[in-house]
Amino acid sequence: MKSLVMERKLELSLRDFPEISKAEETLGPRDVRIKLHTVGICGSDVHYYTHGKVGPFEVTEPMILGHEAAGTVIEVGSDVQHLAIGDRVCMEPGIPDPTSKAARLGMYNIDPAVRFWATPPVHGVLRPTCVHPADFTFKLPDNVSFAEGAMVEPLAVGVHAATKARVKPGDVAVVLGAGPIGLVTALSALAAGCARVFVTDLAEKKLEIAASLSPAITPVHAGKDDLTATVMAATENWGADIVFEATGAPKAAAGVFQPLAPGGCVVFIGGQADPIAYDAGAAMVREARVENIFRYAHVFPRCVGMLASGAIDVKPLITRNFEFNDSVRAFEIAASAPVADVKMQIELPQ
Repeated sequence: MKSLVMERKLELSLRDFPEISKAEETLGPRDVRIKLHTVGICGSDVHYYTHGKVGPFEVTEPMILGHEAAGTVIEVGSDVQHLAIGDRVCMEPGIPDPTSKAARLGMYNIDPAVRFWATPPVHGVLRPTCVHPADFTFKLPDNVSFAEGAMVEPLAVGVHAATKARVKPGDVAVVLGAGPIGLVTALSALAAGCARVFVTDLAEKKLEIAASLSPAITPVHAGKDDLTATVMAATENWGADIVFEATGAPKAAAGVFQPLAPGGCVVFIGGQADPIAYDAGAAMVREARVENIFRYAHVFPRCVGMLASGAIDVKPLITRNFEFNDSVRAFEIAASAPVADVKMQIELPQ
């Protein structure tokens, strides 16, 4: 069972991985067994590879990477009714404790006991097969490819952010960061009803990709242009109704209120390793509403539906594809942060 294994910081290998426990591979009555087809490379996967940890989660023993995935059902549990062998599916990678208070309140993504693929001590899915709860497995329509299905996981972050922002038809939004999460957030904001979205970044190529997604997206170069002045000029000096912070960079996060309109909303998406500067006075005089998101909840079916209908097109974000045997090289390239790439994916042998 060859898998992409992070042995330790800056060391990956493709090898058989007998360490997957019997409990993880045992099919329960409400589980399905899935043959993996496409797995995306996420920034968190790369961060584990380059730093050995993400926040409080540290890799202390070999771990399989990968959590953005799509595949085919090859076995179903006895109680599963909505999925069948041969169904093409995507999978929500975070599994909460259904008895926890967070899960019972509907906020299962912030359940402290959630088990999330490729987050120690839980293994990811850059491997031939996995067992997953059917309730967190979603059938892909015929017109949604495996590659698009693997994009549902990052898209879910953007849709969750737009939901938390309470987008209204005609809103103007700013997205700080044109990486994968920033771009799916821009697409989600437009799908939710925004009339215009300003996307800012330092990488020219990523801004070109952002501009190509919709005529309603305006790219703003963070190193050359004044974002606040640009937004104010376009809004009769009122500002943006929503600012999404999707860089995770302290400097960008410190300036989130500058282009924001009175009564506007800021949504923090990008994770911050350390405490950041927060302009409480700027937030106060605007009566700004501030939201934070952690992953997502209840949005996978919405994402699949929007991909199927064409309301959101994620295909332009998939900029490079690798064969599974090239997985180690794929991560080495991803770790170099090539400016022309947004989302890299790995396709497993079928």
